[in-house]
Amino acid sequence: MVRGVRGAAVAVGVLLLAGLAGCSSSSSDEGDGPDEEATASAPAPSAPVSGERWQPKPGTRWQWQLDGKADTSVDVPVYDIDGFENDAATVAGLHARGRKVVCYFNAGAWEDFRPDKKAFPKSVLGAKNKGWEGEKWVDIRRLDVLKPIMASRIEMCRKKGFDAVEPDLTEGFRNSTGFKLTADDQLAFNRMLAKLAHDRGLSVALKNDLEQIPQLVGDFDFAVNEQCAQYGECDRLTPFIKAGKAVFHVEYDLKTEEFCDKTTRLGLSSMQKRLGLDAWRKPC
Repeated sequence: MVRGVRGAAVAVGVLLLAGLAGCSSSSSDEGDGPDEEATASAPAPSAPVSGERWQPKPGTRWQWQLDGKADTSVDVPVYDIDGFENDAATVAGLHARGRKVVCYFNAGAWEDFRPDKKAFPKSVLGAKNKGWEGEKWVDIRRLDVLKPIMASRIEMCRKKGFDAVEPDLTEGFRNSTGFKLTADDQLAFNRMLAKLAHDRGLSVALKNDLEQIPQLVGDFDFAVNEQCAQYGECDRLTPFIKAGKAVFHVEYDLKTEEFCDKTTRLGLSSMQKRLGLDAWRKPC
């Protein structure tokens, strides 16, 4: 079962079909995303970017909005927003107010509404991601194909000024993807993503993938989790907390009084969000 919720996947797809009136603001000289032709051969930096990476601490307050252009009025130190739908000016504006900004993108599935969709050859596209229109799982074993695409996306985040990245769908090996993926395949893919981010001076979040936290906590700088309280799994996130790394957590179906006491005690940065991941939030 996939519990990764990406409001942008639905909302953006609908908006694009309707004309996406807001596109003009994100289609400036900086562009909405990686160049489709250049993506396949996007080079890695010649050397790792110098400087200390941002490291969010347990209990850090945050906002998560993947539905369109970010509402920047929320008074929290961390924003996690869609990397394609938000431009450098939005990131700079948040920085001017002392915020850190995380760049969301889908790593484990192809989306038919992204500007670099043609960079993915059909050979790496698998089963439809059920419940998410326009998405297909990708064959994460094909690092030769996916690495330059992911590098280009992370480079987009860096150029826009983001402090970190949140690659989504990093637990495909537990789902019906159309490929015979193993836990080792997933570890290799996830570690590749972490290295690509670190080589560019960016922090990186481990999204869900609770089963592999013991192996991956050292490779990732913080975690993003959905619905661990609903499924009784929040204790599995404690390796991040013990390592001094934030766990940004949301619930959709539970009310705050049903999970805040426990998740706050564990050190998680928890809030209730609507399924569409618009600007509304109810923090613990």
